[in-house]
Amino acid sequence: MEKQHKVQCYAAPLEGITGYIYRNAHQHIFQGVDKYFTPFVTPKPKKGLNTREKNDIAPEHNKNIPVVPQILTNKAADFIKVAGMMEELGYKEVNLNLGCPSGTVVSKKKGSGFLADLEGMKYFFDEVFSQVNIEVSVKTRLGVENPDEVIDLMNIYNAFPISEVIVHARVREDYYKRPVNQEAFAQCLAISKHPVCYNGDLFTVQDIENLTAKFPDIKAVMLGRGMIANPQLTEVFCGREAHGDSTSVENRQGLDYVRWKAFLDELCYGYEHIMSGGRNVLFKLKEVWSYMITFFPESEKYGKKIKKAKTVEEYQRIVDTLFREMGIV
Repeated sequence: MEKQHKVQCYAAPLEGITGYIYRNAHQHIFQGVDKYFTPFVTPKPKKGLNTREKNDIAPEHNKNIPVVPQILTNKAADFIKVAGMMEELGYKEVNLNLGCPSGTVVSKKKGSGFLADLEGMKYFFDEVFSQVNIEVSVKTRLGVENPDEVIDLMNIYNAFPISEVIVHARVREDYYKRPVNQEAFAQCLAISKHPVCYNGDLFTVQDIENLTAKFPDIKAVMLGRGMIANPQLTEVFCGREAHGDSTSVENRQGLDYVRWKAFLDELCYGYEHIMSGGRNVLFKLKEVWSYMITFFPESEKYGKKIKKAKTVEEYQRIVDTLFREMGIV
């Protein structure tokens, strides 16, 4: 079936990576992202948000970027308070995290741990939608242990004016390692009264195209690790979708490593500007490179060199050498 609409591309929140420095650099250099979801903020009773969380969602740090703050909580009052704060800051939408599989999160019945408490979720949404004016979307998994749980979950979501349901096509017990379950996702799409976004194991343009061909009714795709590895992923997909390019994947990657270098330089500058000590800057850069390195020649050799770098200056020399050998610098 031919798609009748443009599929939107969302940037998934990855804790420790996709903060405002990353979002600004990516938005400045690349195109194709319709929404950037922030790493979750966790409201503390009587304390609200911490300094790092406030900095990440501050309007002055997100100018001209389509940002959606994500909230991790199972307390309606806390969600309502933070959603109101986001509305005052000018945001049009907030996202409830019902997908995080981390053991420390799930043990507190938050993230995907909240999915086990259907009655608690109903009460939560009753309270939230009686008081919140801003749009509320959810990012969910298929369930805790069994993908059949998604039927009851989708029926709960259908009972409330949720703006969009983003489905990570795994259950909590799968974490990120077991295969995604597109059959269960098809059930979500069939049941949902709300727009649906797909999330899970979209690493290449071909992955996205195969998915959107299989599910032409989805509103959007959310890209996580695949976009960190290839920051140009959304741009290449959107460009080909717009122009109907049917050439082989091998011949149409369209990767512009000059801009990749500019992106990495901007990341480095941004982290140096807000962090004290090169060690913290290096930690951030190395984490990004752990994904991106597979797109470079001699990836194993340079991956080891970058990992062993002791200073930002040493890191920069290694990266400059890599790009120089590619004919970029």
